Amino acid sequence: MTLEFLDGNKLQLLVNGGAYFPALRQAIDAAQSEIYLETYIFADDDSGRDIAAALVRAAGRGVSVHVLVDGFGSKGMFEQTRRLLEAAGVAVLIFGPKTSPLSLRRNRLRRLHRKLVAVDACVAFLGGINVIDDMHTPGNTPPRYDYAVRIEGPLVASVLEQAERLWRRVAWASLKRSAQRHKPVDAAARGTQHAALVVRDNFRHRSDIEDAYLEAIRGAHKEIIIANAYFFPGARFRQALRSAAGRGVRVVLLLQGRVEYVLLYYASRALYGSLLDAGVEIYEYHKSFLHAKVAVIDRRWATVGSSNIDPFSLMLAREANVVVDDLHFSRELRHSLLDHMKSGARVVAKGAWHHQPLMRRILIWSAYGFTRFLMGVAGYGGKYYDETGTAGP
Repeated sequence: MTLEFLDGNKLQLLVNGGAYFPALRQAIDAAQSEIYLETYIFADDDSGRDIAAALVRAAGRGVSVHVLVDGFGSKGMFEQTRRLLEAAGVAVLIFGPKTSPLSLRRNRLRRLHRKLVAVDACVAFLGGINVIDDMHTPGNTPPRYDYAVRIEGPLVASVLEQAERLWRRVAWASLKRSAQRHKPVDAAARGTQHAALVVRDNFRHRSDIEDAYLEAIRGAHKEIIIANAYFFPGARFRQALRSAAGRGVRVVLLLQGRVEYVLLYYASRALYGSLLDAGVEIYEYHKSFLHAKVAVIDRRWATVGSSNIDPFSLMLAREANVVVDDLHFSRELRHSLLDHMKSGARVVAKGAWHHQPLMRRILIWSAYGFTRFLMGVAGYGGKYYDETGTAGP
């Protein structure tokens, strides 16, 4: 796969909702023509109500506003906000409204997980941050840790094209009127940064995000830093990381340290042993809930987006990442990751990992086996996870 990098972009890294939501609200309040907003979760909390109010204001001054949310991710959290938006003239669609927690059918598991916004065909946002307050987390924890990017320049056209295309498809499936044609895209250069949009869907782009990661990992010479909330990669991805470490590349993983989803938390740890034995460094983030899906490779290649490195993101969901080839952007993201690792993460020591209590080992391998069983029932997995010599904890 060859990435279509576009020159002339201006990218702003946004860390957590504290930076993202004010920037998003400002763009919505400046909108004059149209807004597309896609999100997995749109919560009825302080941040959700703030963004909803901005969308209502935009619709009130004649802006064409389109909001698309996932039927599973926003289930039970969006109804009041939906009524408010629709009463103000905002067009609202639900992606996959029929959900069942007991169903493992493929069409029920294919969710809208990407988070992107396009405003007036001249500014866009993309990343891992849902429309939900950073403090909306289990227990009494510090704010959720995540990233997004504000985009100006030619790449906005790619984001808008994806948003429009999916909106038309969901509108057609819902027997509702599709979006009208937007005003001409402002494709003028706004900066000097080189970037590409990479999406994953179940049609022409089934493995594009994973392939972009693998190409960069296999070409790495010095350093790979990956921060990912839900890390359960397949055989190709694990082998690429081990091979990189074997040729002298420093490979660092910043992963979830708190228990959010019990099954995936323990299942993912079955992969630690072989990675640690290969020389991969693993850090677990404990300060708050890690929700980031970012990476920096050789201090130049970087990605920020919605895609986790797990079966849900890499094999099922609609995802969107921006890939950046720029020293300044990559340096800023790298410094942010290192700062968060220093202040909120703990290293996983290889020696201690291989001498865990027997009951914890049993729990990890039971979770791993059950997770693979569920993937098989759903029709996924198989060769994606098979390899010889998978090491345990």
